[in-house]
Amino acid sequence: MAMDGEAITAMVIGGVGVIVVASWLLGSVARRLGQPTVIGHIVAGIALGPTLLGQLPGNPTEHLFPAEARPFLTVLSQVAVVIFMFVAGYEIDPRSLRGGGRGAVMVAVLALAVPMGLTAGVIALFHDAFAGLRGEHADGRSFLLFMMVATSITALPVLAAIVRERGLAGTPAGTVATTAAGFMDVAAWVVLAAALAGTGHQTRWPWPVILLLAAGFVAVMFLVVRPVLGWWLARPAALLAEQLPIALGLALGSAWVTASLGLHPVFGGFLAGLAMPRPNGTPEPEVLRPMEQSANLLLPLFFVTTGLSFDLGSLEWRGLPPLGLILVIAIAGKLLPAYGAARLAGLGPHSSALVAALVNTRGLTELIALNVGLAAGLVGGELFTVLMLMALITTLMTGPLLAVLTRRERSAPAPATAPADAEGTPR
Repeated sequence: MAMDGEAITAMVIGGVGVIVVASWLLGSVARRLGQPTVIGHIVAGIALGPTLLGQLPGNPTEHLFPAEARPFLTVLSQVAVVIFMFVAGYEIDPRSLRGGGRGAVMVAVLALAVPMGLTAGVIALFHDAFAGLRGEHADGRSFLLFMMVATSITALPVLAAIVRERGLAGTPAGTVATTAAGFMDVAAWVVLAAALAGTGHQTRWPWPVILLLAAGFVAVMFLVVRPVLGWWLARPAALLAEQLPIALGLALGSAWVTASLGLHPVFGGFLAGLAMPRPNGTPEPEVLRPMEQSANLLLPLFFVTTGLSFDLGSLEWRGLPPLGLILVIAIAGKLLPAYGAARLAGLGPHSSALVAALVNTRGLTELIALNVGLAAGLVGGELFTVLMLMALITTLMTGPLLAVLTRRERSAPAPATAPADAEGTPR
């Protein structure tokens, strides 16, 4: 029996309440265990889905989140993701990308190119194993591009939070890792946009036209919108110069444009964050803080809508070899190149190891990319589950890896004499 409007509204409100409380509780547990809060939110989303709660008698998941209410939860979660992506882009100041110097560039290039190259090689060698895991709208090119992004992406917001929590802000390792993650985020979203444009899913133009229109929109945002907004906000006592409504309107408007182009709203949110003027050269607290708070308040909805698509019980034996391959590519393809690049740039062994551990973090950025691929039909449900497991494992690794590295550094005997540049300054 179909639910009426009032019943759906009641279910959505009740579902949001359950999501917020469960995420808050498990987020607090994650912090106590030395993990980022986002880990608790991800676990809450999975726990409320078919993997755990849905296995109980009576399937409570279906009662809490009936099919009629899910589209409304999805819309709210997408608004949260757009705001989150705006914040991620807004925190990337193009001028600050020079802060990590040559070391950040080397780490970004190798830690992105190596896992991408390994992914392309593995999919070519084990074509049959992956062929059955594609989505219904994925051709060979778009599927390959998406998988290359899925194994190589780094979560800049989670990485930045870990750097602050661990006291690494301003250190050579923290600066190089954060700057490299900024480079990699921008590059990964560009590649993902190209993958999505090639699906032909709900698009009115061929993918080369979509990419051309998207490039034109990027040019308008940086060459027209950014300077005009910068001029407007710099005017003394300008009317309607409050930055927060302008930022929110810019994020949602940009997301609407990219969604209309047949890409995804997340690209618009990220682009708006990059294009938002910074009058003093750094993100304005009156914009950054409330946007972060709004995103953090609503993001648990995204984790639950993701968790509703994640069913660990659906993973069959054929998914285990791809899971093993993907884990090797994702972990070794990040840790080893990042460590080597940092050493070549002049960082010491300890700082280089810290950089490698940090850039291996996937976190929320990976989940957003995976949801984009699932919604666009680039991957099927089984491969989505495999990639979700990879994202969880690599993110969970970061805290323990950093703890081990810190303990080893503290317990190591101090050398009698040490070069003045022992840990190196990023060049």
